[in-house]
Amino acid sequence: MSDTTFTLNTGAKIPAVGLGTWQSDPGQVRAAVAHAIKAGYRHIDCAYCYGNEDEVGQGIKEGLEAAGLKRSDIFITTKLWCTYHTRVEENLDMSLKSLGLDYVDLYLMHWPVAMNPEGNHDKFPKKPDGSRDLILERKPVDTYKDMEKLLQTGKVKAIGVSNFSKTFLEQLLPNVSVVPAANQIENHPLLPQQEVVDYCKEKGIIVEAYSPLGSTGSPLMKKEAVTKVAEEVGASPGTILLSYHVARGVVALPKSVTPSRIEENLKIVKLSSEQLAALDKIHESGTQRLVYPEFGINFGFPDKNHGVAHSAAGAA
Repeated sequence: MSDTTFTLNTGAKIPAVGLGTWQSDPGQVRAAVAHAIKAGYRHIDCAYCYGNEDEVGQGIKEGLEAAGLKRSDIFITTKLWCTYHTRVEENLDMSLKSLGLDYVDLYLMHWPVAMNPEGNHDKFPKKPDGSRDLILERKPVDTYKDMEKLLQTGKVKAIGVSNFSKTFLEQLLPNVSVVPAANQIENHPLLPQQEVVDYCKEKGIIVEAYSPLGSTGSPLMKKEAVTKVAEEVGASPGTILLSYHVARGVVALPKSVTPSRIEENLKIVKLSSEQLAALDKIHESGTQRLVYPEFGINFGFPDKNHGVAHSAAGAA
């Protein structure tokens, strides 16, 4: 099942498992990307904010050459960063140059919030009091309309969003011409986000799961429901978690720089309805969101009613 694909609302196929590159250090990520392509991955997920697209690009080139593939054989995603919401094409061009590509298959708005393009930091500008330097009058819909224009340039094949709650999607969709092809969110059995997943399915938006294994240090791998299904199927807990996403029609984006784990993460197995039901119940003892940068605004996620983050800071 490692060659499973889903179909975007553009008609394009997106591989159900892709290599995530967040928190993959320069020095490691080139080899990881090259190895992934050689091992059978046809989907690489990148972002300007990750700060490693130069090396990712080198890894793509190396991997394609080693595997005897063409650019059109693989699916590449990158993301618009918050400080570039008023400079959409400029940020895309920066990513394309780093990646060594003429186009990306999918371009996502990384977070639905604009940060000061003239602030004291390229990626994470702060105000004197230490809070994020946001441009709240710049709405996500304004930025998305600029992204729509990119479709005419040939530099992007599809556009979408990331970290959008159902509430934010409901605000976006009536005001734009192009329905997002994808919404990339944190997703795993501790945070199934069924509300937004169901809404996306209803609207023809593919859901992509970052941190599909629960992110670094997550207790998910040791949950009894996961280890029990792993024993029944004869597969690793990681394989079970990734297979859970694919069974739900969700793209999984596991991140690794370890060759053996990169290969392991491509192994998808078929799970029974009973096994999926057991995994679906894990969150009933309490949800756990592992990635929530301290923007200090309410993104509309039901598990974060007040919107001010007190958990992991980052930019998944």
